[in-house]
Amino acid sequence: MAESVKTLAALRRHIASLEGVPASQPHARVETGYAPLDLALDGGLARGRVHEFFAATEEGGAGAGLALILARLAAGEAPLLWLRTMAAGRAGGMPYGPGLAALGIDPARLLIGAMADDAMLLRAAVDALRCPALGALVVELRGPAPLLDLTASRRLALAAESSGVTAFLLRVGGDPVPSAADTRWRVAAAPSLPLPGNGPGRSAFDLGLLRRRAGRDGLGWRLVWDNGRGMFEGSGGGRDERHGLGQDGSGREGGGRDGQAPLSGAVVSVPADRPASDRAA
Repeated sequence: MAESVKTLAALRRHIASLEGVPASQPHARVETGYAPLDLALDGGLARGRVHEFFAATEEGGAGAGLALILARLAAGEAPLLWLRTMAAGRAGGMPYGPGLAALGIDPARLLIGAMADDAMLLRAAVDALRCPALGALVVELRGPAPLLDLTASRRLALAAESSGVTAFLLRVGGDPVPSAADTRWRVAAAPSLPLPGNGPGRSAFDLGLLRRRAGRDGLGWRLVWDNGRGMFEGSGGGRDERHGLGQDGSGREGGGRDGQAPLSGAVVSVPADRPASDRAA
């Protein structure tokens, strides 16, 4: 039964691509489940777009974890592909099955492609995004990644829009440069509350919205992943904990580690989705 459902979903995506319609799933947004964040994004992350995540540390574990969770939400029951270089595998290590399961990711549904260098990685990413049967794509780049310029990111954006496949660029140890990404984020690990019996707490992230093409940016949230429900929640049990970004883009006041001050004012939605060819400029 499960195989029939996956086959039918892939067929629908293929037909949509032949008709020239973005092969997005029934909703045009990837919902995180955390209402304040989804509301600020007009319903969630846009499908069929490129979203860029910058890890706050050189290790990049929090960025990888969040990118994989969001990619899993975007993919649903379809395959999830993670592309990285062999050097990235040596630096960041290989994924751990039980750890993936704790993030709600079925290791059997995750495909990992190891490329020789960034040039091969970006070519493979464009080819992968042209496949409408793919659920979502994570592309990991470490260091400055000079080949990921505005032209390369525009190729990725056009391929994503054509197929409806959502791409998540994981940047570790690199600085933001002009790109055609729909949104740009800073991700850092956050402390989590211990479970009963002093067990390890749930995965928590400090998430800062650095840039958004179709709306307001400069906001930050602390998210906790509830694997049992398959959704995010705020660290305060559902309260809106929106913050302004500090100078370091981390969501902390003044770039410090403490004293997160809420940002006053309502979020104003600007529904101005445009093709990548217009947005890349």
